Amino acid sequence: MEAVGIVEMFGFVCAIKAADAAAKAADVKIIAIDSNKPANAETVEVPLIMCIKMQGSVSAVEAGVEAAAKAAQECTGLIQKHIIARPTEDSEKMALRSSVGRDILGKIKNNA
Repeated sequence: MEAVGIVEMFGFVCAIKAADAAAKAADVKIIAIDSNKPANAETVEVPLIMCIKMQGSVSAVEAGVEAAAKAAQECTGLIQKHIIARPTEDSEKMALRSSVGRDILGKIKNNA
């Protein structure tokens, strides 16, 4: 099993920018992009929380998460980042789930 990195930020464009930074900085695979609307969406400037998930070796994921976090901080702001060095099988399944693209359910691998 490979390490999993998770970076959470505000806004879709920022998530794409952060995913791009991670993929360019390290040998990681972007495995999912999630979105959700926070309860206080009316009071925040960017009312959409995005989460990018990546997978690779521990060192690659560390570098990818740092690059993504830096890009997010420069864009709309970093909410949280986390690395799971040795995910369990259940943790890995959850990391592979994605909320983005549900309108074409079944057309995106691992999207349930």
